[in-house]
Amino acid sequence: MHKPADRIRNVALVGHRGSGKTSLHEALLFQAGVINRLGSVLEGTTVSDSDPDEKARGMSISAAMSSFDWQERKVNLIDTPGDSSFIADALGALRVSESAVFVINAVMGVEVHTTRLWQRAAELDLARLVFVNMLDRERADFFRALDSLKSAFGQHVVATEIPIGSEHEVSGVIDLVDMKAYEYGSDGPPTRENCNEIPIPDSLSEQAQEYREKLMDEVSESSDTLMERYLDGEELSHKEIVAALKEGTNHGKMFPVTCGVATASVGINRLLDAIVEDLPSPVKHGGLEVGEVTLEPVEDKELFAYVFKTRADPFAGRINLFRVYQGVLKHDSQVLNTRTHAKERIGQLVTFEGTHTGHATEFGPGDIGAVAKLKETRAGDWLASRDEPIQMPSIKLPAPVMAFAVEPKSKGDEDKVFTALRRLQEEDPTIDLHRDPQTGEQIVAGLSQVHVEVIVERMKARFGAEVNLKPPRVPYQETIRKPAKAHGRHKKQTGGRGQFGDCHIEIEPRETGEGFEFINAIKGGVIPSGFIPAVEKGVLEAMQEGVVAGYPVKDVRVRVYDGSYHSVDSSEMAFKVAGSLAMKQALSDAGSVLLEPIMLVTVTVPEDAVGDVIGDLNSRRGRPLGMEPSGAGMTEVKAEVPMAEMLTYAPDLRSITGGQGEFTMEFERYEEVPGHLASKVVEEARSDKEAVKA
Repeated sequence: MHKPADRIRNVALVGHRGSGKTSLHEALLFQAGVINRLGSVLEGTTVSDSDPDEKARGMSISAAMSSFDWQERKVNLIDTPGDSSFIADALGALRVSESAVFVINAVMGVEVHTTRLWQRAAELDLARLVFVNMLDRERADFFRALDSLKSAFGQHVVATEIPIGSEHEVSGVIDLVDMKAYEYGSDGPPTRENCNEIPIPDSLSEQAQEYREKLMDEVSESSDTLMERYLDGEELSHKEIVAALKEGTNHGKMFPVTCGVATASVGINRLLDAIVEDLPSPVKHGGLEVGEVTLEPVEDKELFAYVFKTRADPFAGRINLFRVYQGVLKHDSQVLNTRTHAKERIGQLVTFEGTHTGHATEFGPGDIGAVAKLKETRAGDWLASRDEPIQMPSIKLPAPVMAFAVEPKSKGDEDKVFTALRRLQEEDPTIDLHRDPQTGEQIVAGLSQVHVEVIVERMKARFGAEVNLKPPRVPYQETIRKPAKAHGRHKKQTGGRGQFGDCHIEIEPRETGEGFEFINAIKGGVIPSGFIPAVEKGVLEAMQEGVVAGYPVKDVRVRVYDGSYHSVDSSEMAFKVAGSLAMKQALSDAGSVLLEPIMLVTVTVPEDAVGDVIGDLNSRRGRPLGMEPSGAGMTEVKAEVPMAEMLTYAPDLRSITGGQGEFTMEFERYEEVPGHLASKVVEEARSDKEAVKA
């Protein structure tokens, strides 16, 4: 049997890297009785950081889900990566949750990635609760962190708890709803029963009352009746306060702030209580509108389940995580994939319980689970009982900007490498995989260097595919600056039939972006019309390798106006060679120049880093186009910068902005390379050719 939808809580744990999300996930599982001992991120023994690359790096790379019961509710908890390189999993988790617990480092307060995720949660209309973690650290300050939350997210951020003690002397929390204090044992390893109610310390009584009044002010604003009673001096009951908190939290009108120390299990039982009491169920949060269809979390309607994450496993195949929005998904049943219109057989349904997976017979409305070995289903698909053209609004993902060319370490492994990359791309939609049509290189792009390194590590660990990474080649082009005429003649006589082709061409530059134009201006049949396409083919062949540095030629008009032929020896092949010879000569006489791609770069950085960022872009031959505020103390700077100057920009921007800057870039146009730099590119191209010949 499945849990009723009103007894389910779907919660994403989100926040900046290093805020202790994985430790909190571990502590919540420990407190709920799912695991018997607290694992450590440093020792690589946590439930959610189970992949070898996560253990090695000491950070979450993929979202990890666990389900457990607390106070007769089922909690589906998704621990998400805090590094912006792996934001796709965090956004996927937010998409299928009603609520998010934002984890804040008590030393650092609100950090840039927290702000971005908060904005995404607001767009999705999620309930948000804050847990201020790491209160036992040196320089940790709950009240400073609370001020940073209010400054970043507004005055509706309100404390429901304050800590007892500070830094290494944190010993418990004061519950501002019931005005009770709880102390946590500090001797030996944390236990589930280490929480005892104590009187509120006299030294904190006044402060507790002050923050209790702030909470009551916020709670009473949710209802005119409560406001009147509160102003009349009446005491509001626990039930009324919790109901007002839940109502205010449900659609982002109030944001409760709790606190504790995950690694010592301080405040964890209180956080679990807040999750089930203050955060909404799928029923409370309401149905999902998808286009013209409204999906209700009820059992007696048609099934609609959304696949939000795919994991590529070489042994188990694809494992798909899904959220049921309507109806019931049962094992050993048949469903329709609304994208492929194909039927899928639902075999084993999987639950995640700490380090163990269990099996379920069904998942009801509002629940989250997993299924293995579906043939064609991947993240973003809907599984339904009928073929309804339904599509989840797309999540705006950051563009991959750190690109590398990849080549197999072993010859003959091309297919294995390509298959591994495709499978990993199913798992992570921020991976860009394409072949550069000009350079022929296989390009893999990610959100950062770390992102690409993780992709390479996973290719090797999961699929046995090893590759070398190298910076991609810049796709330079060439064009001409003046008209030129040339004569191409191909004559070869060997015993028997010879070869003869003869043509005169004239070339002239076209406007940027106008492309190639070929004009047949032959009169009197001096070149038979059947051979004209061969001349054009030869011209195009010569344009694939320009005379400056061997790069493709663009924006040229070619006119063939004269020539001659031989009734026996002329052929398409001979005229193709003649056309190619003529074009090469014409390009040499037409003032050929080298062109480079110019990118439109948009950089989002903290206001205090704008000067340094603009200075750096100028040093890269960039032309700043302007800047404008983008909220939360950030500024958006736009500039045009040559691609050749952007190949190593990601780590440099991270260094300039302390990891707070991000950028996107897209192709704008081609421009001529300045002379002193062009000679360097030409020299490099020559060296590459000689290396290939050797």
